[in-house]
Formats: sequence, C-alpha cells, structure tokens
Amino acid sequence: MTASAILRPRGPADRLTGLFWRRPGLLLLLLITPPLLWLGVVYLGSLAALLLQSFYSIDEFSGVVKEEFTLKTYAELFRPQNLDIILRTVVMAAAVTLTCAILAFPIAYYAARYAKGPWKAAFYLGVMLPLWSSYLVKVYAWKLILAKEGILGWAAEGTGTGFIITGILSIPGLEGSSLSTSPFGTFLVFVYIWLPYMILPMQAALERVPTTMLEASADLGATRSQTFRTVILPLALPGVIAGSIFTFSLTLGDYIIPQIVGDSARFIGLAVYQLQGTAGNIPLAAAFAVVPILIMLIYLTLAKRAGAFDAL
Repeated sequence: MTASAILRPRGPADRLTGLFWRRPGLLLLLLITPPLLWLGVVYLGSLAALLLQSFYSIDEFSGVVKEEFTLKTYAELFRPQNLDIILRTVVMAAAVTLTCAILAFPIAYYAARYAKGPWKAAFYLGVMLPLWSSYLVKVYAWKLILAKEGILGWAAEGTGTGFIITGILSIPGLEGSSLSTSPFGTFLVFVYIWLPYMILPMQAALERVPTTMLEASADLGATRSQTFRTVILPLALPGVIAGSIFTFSLTLGDYIIPQIVGDSARFIGLAVYQLQGTAGNIPLAAAFAVVPILIMLIYLTLAKRAGAFDAL
C-alpha cells in the first residue's frame, strides 16, 4: 500500500494551517492588523483631524472656517471667559478626584483585607451595579433627588437639618436656589458617577500589599497610623493613580452632568459641545478639546516620573 493511498491530498486549508504553524508571527500579524487599523483610523485619525481643525480660525463676519494655519484660535483660549471655563473644570476635576480617593479607600481596603466569599461577591456587585444602569437615568435621578422638592430636601425638612443645605447653598461659589441648581450638586453627581472607577483599581492595588509587610511593621513597633503612612499608602499609590486617571479625565471631558445638574456654568466638555453644535465654531471647539489632552499628558508624565506605574 502506497503513502498516497493512506493520506488524502493536502488542500488549501491544510497548507495555510501548515504555514501558520511554521510562522506563528505571521498569524499574530494577521490577527492584530484589523484592530490596529481600526484604532489608527478611528482614534488617531480623529485626533489628527481635531488637531488640524484647532489650527484653523473662523471669520467673525461670515462665520466660515478659514483653512489657514494660525494660532489665533489658541490665543482665544486666554480670554478671561475661556480661562474661567478651563479653571472651573480643572478645579472641579481635582475636587472630584480627591473626594473619590477619600471615599474609595476605606471601601477598597475592607474589600481587599476583610471581605471573603459571599461578602466579596456582594462587594463587586455593589460597586458594579451602578455601572450597569444608564448614565442618563442616573443623572436625571440625581436631578430629582437634589431638587428643592426632592427626597433630600424632604428628608432634611423632616429631620430639621434643612439648615445644612441652606448653609451650603449660601457659601460663595456654591450659591443656588436648590442643590440641583448649585455647583455643589454638580460635584455630588460627579462623585457618585465616577466613584466605582476609583474603587476597583484601588482595591486591586491593596490586594497586592503583602500581609507579611504589615506584620513586620507591627513587629517593629509601628503604630497603625505609621503603618498606613509608610507601608500601605505607598504600596497602594499605583491604584490611587490609576483611579485618579479615570476620575480626573472623565470629569474633564464630561458635558452631560453640567448640562443637567448645576447652574448651567460652562465646563470644557459643555463648551466643546456648544461651540461645535450651536455656535458652529469648530476651530475653537477643537482648541478647547486639546486642553484636556494636554493636561492628561502632563499628568501622566508626572505620574510616570514619580514611578506610580511601576507596580501596575
């Protein structure tokens, strides 16, 4: 019996399989080429178009975009009203990030150190559950909660603690007829929406802190506060940085929350939305959109130099 009588003739599929087996790098290249092309066209291409538009200007009389390279549009960012938008957005993003870090740390520490079995599953369910509901539904729900006739106002009136809300709304910079029309309300909704993005990376970082280091710190006579400052916090810093990247960047670019909750003060995201839509000033909208990108590039560079990504 000859070999040709036992083995069937090799078809194109067999030859292709043999080629990929001999050259695994070729298979890898074929697999990653489509997503790389998609990323390059959609993400990098849109970024390049954005940067290109930011160097154009708009004719103040006709409203037509002049496709001539100029820095005039970037100079408009330094007008007092535009600087106010940038400063307001950065301050809000920093306040939201700091508050999220303070609120997330005890939750993440409990989940990393003490939650076991069903409690661990309950933790993940509790943190992830808000992410499974619609973003707009959550924001509009908070709009109703913070309204003067909302649940919060009703509870404060019933418990005699309405003076706390009145006191907050009388603070300069936080004024408003109710929490839903106050910058403080905008801040509360931002914290609620982005808090899970701080908890999860922080919990992952705290889980990697070796228990033996905590025991060694205690054996050497360190108090709990000393152990927290010198052992836990430095080792958890990568998680804090990772979480802050989410909360800070998401707050910088969000335009829906300031549009629905608050006193209609403009933030960078809202300015971009209005400039490219209602006003039709696409070059200035593009220049505004470049600001968060530059801020995040500076932030990531500083974090990298500080070694915050080494343990991620």
